[in-house]
Amino acid sequence: MISATFVNFSSVPPQLNFVNSSQLHPHRPLSTTISSSPKLTAVLSFTQSQGFGCKGQECGDFGKTSAVRELSGSLTSAQGHRFAIVVARFNELITKKLLEGALNTFKSYSVREEDIDVVWVPGSFEIGVVAQQLAKLRKYQSVLCIGAVIRGDTSHYDAVVNAATSGVLSAGLNSGTPCIFGVLTCDTLEQAFNRAGGKAGNKGAEAALTAIEMASLFEHHLKPLQ
Repeated sequence: MISATFVNFSSVPPQLNFVNSSQLHPHRPLSTTISSSPKLTAVLSFTQSQGFGCKGQECGDFGKTSAVRELSGSLTSAQGHRFAIVVARFNELITKKLLEGALNTFKSYSVREEDIDVVWVPGSFEIGVVAQQLAKLRKYQSVLCIGAVIRGDTSHYDAVVNAATSGVLSAGLNSGTPCIFGVLTCDTLEQAFNRAGGKAGNKGAEAALTAIEMASLFEHHLKPLQ
């Protein structure tokens, strides 16, 4: 970025005096002063972009200040946190495997069984409204939403996917409690099985990790003042 200030130009050709102000202060930008008399002054300030003219550790520390705080959730342990899991019964062969992956993950992060409530709903379409009611109870640090929608021959797939997506999002926004989207949206049954413990992993387990991290973030950094 270049800024210039000019005052009262003169016909006398200016003399250029280059001043490396970084020698005076290592964090100030380079400046060039152009002058021909006290009546003419022009200063061009060149602001260095990150990484320009720096070497080694200087580049990594450029722009850092102790005033900046970085907040994140912890995945060390979720002991003491409570979770609700809303599970769609439709495509139960898939959703049971996703639920199993989520429960195993919660257990591995020290979440007690009595701190987990599982609520079954008919299908993914109904997940949002139930998730919102659970989140508004303020009993849970996070609500995990599990379902599976597989594309068919009609546009019903798009309607259900859109409803499930917006429903989970609205539940979190309206309640202030993290509501985690763990609904599979697949073109084929094979794709769904691959993501429910197959070669693509278990998306229920991954969603549980997200629930743990978001619960920690809200509990330790984003909790409203009483």
